[in-house]
Amino acid sequence: MKKWSVLTLTTAIVLALTGCSTGGDTKTASGASGAKEPTKIIVGTGTQFPNVAFIDENNKLTGYDVELVREIDKRLNDYEFDLQTMEFTNLLLSLETNKIDMVAHQMEKNPEREEKYVFNKEAYSHWKNKIAVLKDDNTIHSIDDLKGKKVLTTATSAQAILLENYNKQNNNALDIVYSSGVANDSITQLKAGRVAAFVAADFTLPLIDPSGELKLVGPPLSESDTLFMFRKDDPEEQKLADRIDEALKEIKADGTLKKLSEQWLGFDATQSETK
Repeated sequence: MKKWSVLTLTTAIVLALTGCSTGGDTKTASGASGAKEPTKIIVGTGTQFPNVAFIDENNKLTGYDVELVREIDKRLNDYEFDLQTMEFTNLLLSLETNKIDMVAHQMEKNPEREEKYVFNKEAYSHWKNKIAVLKDDNTIHSIDDLKGKKVLTTATSAQAILLENYNKQNNNALDIVYSSGVANDSITQLKAGRVAAFVAADFTLPLIDPSGELKLVGPPLSESDTLFMFRKDDPEEQKLADRIDEALKEIKADGTLKKLSEQWLGFDATQSETK
């Protein structure tokens, strides 16, 4: 993701004669006092979110969020972004403990997360969370029909918070089952009868269910923006979030964001239906 610095022949000769080195393939950000090293940003993401953050057949990390970070990297010379993969459930803890500087994993903004983290302002996709059941299940039409039943979710996810909040308001009516976050596990659990449903974002359904075994039912439990996440009460993190917003505005304006969404998600998820 680094950008190459081009040396003139004269500069190369001078460096050779003086024994100096450029330090390799280093991305530089120019300012009033000349070139300087960009600030390195460690971006935490996952590997098991189909078409969003995953390892492809060539053993390459790619997907919508991954390629968007790479596009941002191209446009911000004052930063250099280094993607690091980990389990989804470790992302927020790694952010809190300074092991990473931001999270890129289709993170949904909600009040619980806003208390602890900072989000950038420019959303790069929008989604609706709904109940997912097997296509031939005609007994469940809304979340209220899941009272007394097992519902699968991933710990710390936005969907988990929705279910947990429902339980707080409904005397723990749902039997919430927490999984590891592996997408294929959801369908397996449903087909085996171990759970009755799970919560899924509308645009993720064709990604986690390419065979068309599931359907989404009922009204949306939430409609949300997806954004990048940063540490709270850290001026450098806020500065980073602001710079990313500047890049995202450009990426939206020139059509690149829409193109990335259509390429990886199968449709334009960058437009809100409620704003």
